[in-house]
Amino acid sequence: MSIPAGNMLGAYLRDRRTRLDPAAFGFTGGRRRTPGLRREEVAQRANISPTWYTWLEQGRGGAPSADVLNRIAEGLMLTEPEREHLFMIGLGHPPEMHFKPTEGVSPRLQRVLDAFEVGPAIIKNALWDVVAWNRAAAALLTDYGKLPPAERNILRLIFSNARIRAAQQDWHAMARFVVGAFRADAARAGAVAEIGQFVEEMSALSPEFKEMWLANDVHAYGEGTKRLHHSELGVLDMEFSAFSVDGRPDLGMIVYHPVSSGDAERIREYVGSRPTSS
Repeated sequence: MSIPAGNMLGAYLRDRRTRLDPAAFGFTGGRRRTPGLRREEVAQRANISPTWYTWLEQGRGGAPSADVLNRIAEGLMLTEPEREHLFMIGLGHPPEMHFKPTEGVSPRLQRVLDAFEVGPAIIKNALWDVVAWNRAAAALLTDYGKLPPAERNILRLIFSNARIRAAQQDWHAMARFVVGAFRADAARAGAVAEIGQFVEEMSALSPEFKEMWLANDVHAYGEGTKRLHHSELGVLDMEFSAFSVDGRPDLGMIVYHPVSSGDAERIREYVGSRPTSS
């Protein structure tokens, strides 16, 4: 039976299985009329009924469950973007995210950060651990390279570092906003278990964090303005924008940029005068 027009899921499944080499999966013997795996072989690898898999390709039997799609994705050796596409055409939404700790970024992504000469730029994960930064961020925000990895967390620094607290124009408003944005980020990345442990630690560390967390506010970081009080440069008015990293839902990039050309030039000279971190 052919795949009916409009059955995007069936067409995609058939295309993916015909690209696979049966011998690579231990399926040998017998003459094959078409390339790739047979339907029953995909069903075997996905541990689902051959009839059910056939119905999916034929556009019958209704929408599959997320569990079935995950099994098929594993059986077809789909990449993460391919798996996400499978969910979008099969269920109309991306798969549930599961948080994976991140220790660093690719050299290419680091070069993107380094391209911002006067704009502090950082990459954070879903728990708001800073995993990458540029020279301007080290000079104007925090020199993360001088901190142990466990201490490179934005929330820990905001609620426990007196220098960072003093640098904020309105610390309470900023902290409340950040807690709400963190709540949204961590939930979106599927870091439910990690959130619980982290919130317990932060609540014990800071009664102010505990109060703000219990308020259950949710914010989107998006973009806005921020006034920094730098110990050497004085008051700096900065714009900021937040970006997602394509293909890495656990990572987000925040870029700051000075509002005035005068501040930009002062920052350029200051950053350029500082020694390059090893």
